[in-house]
Amino acid sequence: MSIGPKQALYAEFASVARALGSPHRLEILEHLAQGERGVEALAERVGLSTANASQHLQQLRRAGLVASRRDGKFVLYRLADDGVLGLMAALSGIAERNLAEVDRIQRTYFDDRDSMEPVSRKELLQRTRDDLVTVLDVRPPDEFAVGHVPGAINIPLSELEERLTELDQDHEIVAYCRGPWCVLSFEAVAALRARGFKVRRLEDGLPEWRAAGLPVEQA
Repeated sequence: MSIGPKQALYAEFASVARALGSPHRLEILEHLAQGERGVEALAERVGLSTANASQHLQQLRRAGLVASRRDGKFVLYRLADDGVLGLMAALSGIAERNLAEVDRIQRTYFDDRDSMEPVSRKELLQRTRDDLVTVLDVRPPDEFAVGHVPGAINIPLSELEERLTELDQDHEIVAYCRGPWCVLSFEAVAALRARGFKVRRLEDGLPEWRAAGLPVEQA
């Protein structure tokens, strides 16, 4: 039995929804939003075997969410376009508004570490231009090198305790990482506040900053 054009379109739309139906694939998309990655590097970051990560990437590529290119013997993956960020933001927004378990996780983990209103991109841009804040990028160095907020300093969360002397306790700090629900910035804010620093979070992360057309530096 043949199907009509509308049903055919809905079937294709459903393939995109199916591709998003995995926590591992959503996490892969978050990492790819930081910059291009090979399958081995992605597998290590997400905690998967190389073969499993490769299968997830193929599903994302078939759904048009991920693109790839060959670099010598390696294949590098990236987000297909900035629309993927919008899709992920819409997905999380619906879940935040309508799922009780999301609200519970937010209250018991995220709000416990930082319940203050985050800094908007516009506010951070103005405050950095006026030299009113220290911008702290707590992502790993390789992600920082690919792109970061202009003037940001990079202290990965794992090194924060031993590098506190690099931060001015009298200067407000704005921390950011991979996105609005990246735990690195929440942990950094909690740790720094416990030591007397005045610190807030950026409302999201570097991918959203870049997608908004704001300036980005590379190491």
